[in-house]
Amino acid sequence: MGSDAKPQEGAQPRARPLEAGRESPPTLAELRRRMAAIPGRGEAAAERIPLDAELRRESLAVPPALAALLPGGGLAKGSVVSYTGARSLLAGLLAAVTEDGGHAAVVGVPRLGLLAAVEMGAQLERLAVIPDPGPDPVEVAAVLLDGLDLVVLGLGGAAVAPARTRVIAARARNKGATLVVTDGRWPGAALYLDARIAGYAGLGHGRGRLRSLGLEVEVRGKAGPPRRGRLDLRSNSGRVEWALHETPTRTAIPVDANEAVS
Repeated sequence: MGSDAKPQEGAQPRARPLEAGRESPPTLAELRRRMAAIPGRGEAAAERIPLDAELRRESLAVPPALAALLPGGGLAKGSVVSYTGARSLLAGLLAAVTEDGGHAAVVGVPRLGLLAAVEMGAQLERLAVIPDPGPDPVEVAAVLLDGLDLVVLGLGGAAVAPARTRVIAARARNKGATLVVTDGRWPGAALYLDARIAGYAGLGHGRGRLRSLGLEVEVRGKAGPPRRGRLDLRSNSGRVEWALHETPTRTAIPVDANEAVS
């Protein structure tokens, strides 16, 4: 899954579209120029960004099985989501967005399973990876919000001050971009997602081939009770598909009423 890279003081963010191989580390100014050049996004599209009321009605593409657990059937465009747990779900979000024609980036998450994302349908030409964003990953993510549909930001265990999270949240809302924050504390997120490995299928006593992986998912908003469910990741002809877990149902056996109370 890759190795952790320790950021050095003053290091520039390293952006790398996967299909382009290694590039020289770009400056934040270069990142801004790249975001503005993305078709349908960037500064040229600023006047076409919907109003807040419209943003609440629009959702980012997600794995269909996950949509059943999310308010409104998806992640709201222009929102900030706090995520904890297994990274398989992050890979699924990246796959869904890029396969749907959107653009995404991963900042400060060097061990994300990109091969798993590809097996879920991720289009690498629409995905940028910045494993070592330097001393200020939040600023790098803020720049990327100008031109991308989804930005996944790893905080490396850090906590971001509420004053700054409000500024970044306002930027995401104005740009119509969705920010998913993980590996740290981000107060004031619109939605909280947690995914934990619930089990495997296909492995025997030390041998066998993994056929599916189960995730217990919890979704919490700012109001209302949490939603919980189990998702299964299943391999089908070289592609990993998402499905809601089907709980086996028992066939009811008719019971004579008189016998039941005797």
